[in-house]
Amino acid sequence: MFNSNQKISSVTLHNSGVIRYQPHIQKEIEIAIHDLVEKNYFKPQPSFFGEGHIGPYDIRVFVHEGRVIIDISGQDKAKLGELALSVRPLKKVIKEYFVVCENYYEATKKASPEKIEAIDFGRRALHNDGSDRLKTLLFDKVGLDDNTARRLFTLICALHIRA
Repeated sequence: MFNSNQKISSVTLHNSGVIRYQPHIQKEIEIAIHDLVEKNYFKPQPSFFGEGHIGPYDIRVFVHEGRVIIDISGQDKAKLGELALSVRPLKKVIKEYFVVCENYYEATKKASPEKIEAIDFGRRALHNDGSDRLKTLLFDKVGLDDNTARRLFTLICALHIRA
């Protein structure tokens, strides 16, 4: 069991490139944030952030100058620091994930259940690949469990949608 302080308590997503998401995308974002806040493991590593920080943590996720920024504040609302991630290691999987997601949403309107299931299988595999890559990128900075990495990957994908 994880320490109750080693978690995210709130998430803010800021995408200046989008005024309003399409309804199905907005729903995915809301689900990801809800699931993330309900159950997660998030432990900023003392070797990167220093000692003495207490969670739970508030995070703000946005893109700045081509990098994904995860701005972290501690329990006392004091800024702990920022993680600036290059999107390059995730770019290909994000692009592929977008294509498969669009195919999935189109298939749900007219395809057979078998076809929808096959596309969904590919969608989940790409999502797992993206979240595994994210965990690798954050390995020495923040401890994450698989579900936390999956939800963060969903949010990072949403930040790459342009109006």
